[in-house]
Amino acid sequence: MGWYPLVGLVLGSILAASDLLFSRFVSDGVVAWLLIIVLVVLTRGLHQDGLADSLDGLAGGRSPSERLAIMRDGRIGAIGATGLVLALGLRYEGVMELPDDGRMALLIAMPAVGRWAMVVGAMAAPYARSEGGLAQPFLAHLSWPHLLGATLLLAVVLGWFLGPLGALVSLVLVASVARASTAFSRRLFGGVTGDTLGATNEMAEVLFLLLGPALFGLR
Repeated sequence: MGWYPLVGLVLGSILAASDLLFSRFVSDGVVAWLLIIVLVVLTRGLHQDGLADSLDGLAGGRSPSERLAIMRDGRIGAIGATGLVLALGLRYEGVMELPDDGRMALLIAMPAVGRWAMVVGAMAAPYARSEGGLAQPFLAHLSWPHLLGATLLLAVVLGWFLGPLGALVSLVLVASVARASTAFSRRLFGGVTGDTLGATNEMAEVLFLLLGPALFGLR
């Protein structure tokens, strides 16, 4: 998981290159949707699925075990679908409002911020499912040096793009969201899962996009 922000930077670079390509042929609104599609395709919709499953579990279960069972159901419920649509809509608006001079920097940094949020959220957090799952090995091998390395990498990138103050504000806000999500997950699910970490990624990315113009202005 210490490499998550680097993976995010690769994804962000693909987004920035796609933006330059698409903007030569179609309108800004179409470009925004195409960028969202590119990111979803590259990640196979894994984090969007996590967001929808987490919301369905919260809406339909009365106990941690019931919520976890609902999250494992492959079908999407009304609350999950609604949350997914709202998240995609906010993501679209965030892309549309990116400042011209900071657009490339924010597009590159955004996936890295989301993946760092998952590292912060997973640190020292128990896995919710006693029988294990896809995310459990990641949590089992996550250590403080991994978190430190991931944080230093992202801090350097954000400092370059946003300046020291913008980087600091970004890190504090995203870390607060990630740890709040973890605390919420521990209370209602008994721990974190791949789905709840995916939801954390979605919240962090959308927040970073929406605050992007203000953060870039702190340089």
